[in-house]
Amino acid sequence: MSESWKKKLGLVHIYTGNGKGKTTAALGLALRMLGNGGRVIIIQFMKSPKVYGEYFMAEKCGYIIESYGLPKFVHGKPEEDDIQAARRALERAKEVVKSGEWDLVILDEICVALGFGMLDVEEVKELIKSKAPNTELVLTGRYCPEELFELADYVTEMREIKHPYQKGITARKGVEL
Repeated sequence: MSESWKKKLGLVHIYTGNGKGKTTAALGLALRMLGNGGRVIIIQFMKSPKVYGEYFMAEKCGYIIESYGLPKFVHGKPEEDDIQAARRALERAKEVVKSGEWDLVILDEICVALGFGMLDVEEVKELIKSKAPNTELVLTGRYCPEELFELADYVTEMREIKHPYQKGITARKGVEL
């Protein structure tokens, strides 16, 4: 199969907003890339391993997933261990986006880490600018700083209109997890 289609890759996507579906949209793009023979890696900034369904599907579907989040939620001011975990994820992301080894790189919840002040927006801007030319890059998460929008080719805002959480229904395996 010819790989000439890969020469058209290299755009930047941002999926942000307060609604459900940011990671789900990124995973849909990952499936499309995998279905066409592309190589995919997902770096999770705020999610711990072995909790979310996408982690368990990685080996079956042929993508790599690396989770750097701690097994707790960040509320308010992040603790030092949360900041260090986000820094480790960012350092790995810098290596991955520059390598040219991947057709699609997803930086899941990087915008949340930015929103909590765990990462510097200037450093993330430099990461975007340094990516390999034919690497498609996706950033997900609430609180995406608008100054990143100018570096993106796609910016999609998921807006919550209605959510079962409002009725007391918590996250469910296979849907939110």
